[in-house]
Amino acid sequence: MSQPAAIVEVTAADLSLLSHRQALVSLLNVYAQDPMGGGQPLADEVLRHLPDALAHRPGAHVLLAHQGEVFVGLLIAMEGFSTFACKPLLNVHDIVVLPDFRQRGIAARLLARAELIARQLGCCKLTLEVLENNLGAQASYRKAGFAPYQLDPQAGRALFWQKPLALSHA
Repeated sequence: MSQPAAIVEVTAADLSLLSHRQALVSLLNVYAQDPMGGGQPLADEVLRHLPDALAHRPGAHVLLAHQGEVFVGLLIAMEGFSTFACKPLLNVHDIVVLPDFRQRGIAARLLARAELIARQLGCCKLTLEVLENNLGAQASYRKAGFAPYQLDPQAGRALFWQKPLALSHA
């Protein structure tokens, strides 16, 4: 007789706990090393300082998915503001589920918890970015109610652009 699958729970990270700090950097590093996350490990400085930086960042929300004591998923969201709606918004900045735990609804549970936080904050929307070839993630996001962003179909869909800034060490 097979045993039932252990339940995966989603909790808000307490970044004063060593286990949560370690889970944050470990899971984010898994994401960074994945081709959909850039394919490179995080810098040692990021691994050392990220938990404190997020803990002290107003509007940062870190969620951990865990099966018992094993951390299997992570979502990091940042509060923003919609000028058109004059209301806050919540941007899902990072989301990762360990490869061996994918296709089990864990991303959906992380996104549902982020949506609950957004609703509690009075946000007008939940946003995220996804690579155009990350079809698995896109399917999960569509299932959770996300869709490409456009104001007017004639103007087309919004594109996410960036301009990296070199840090000065003055």
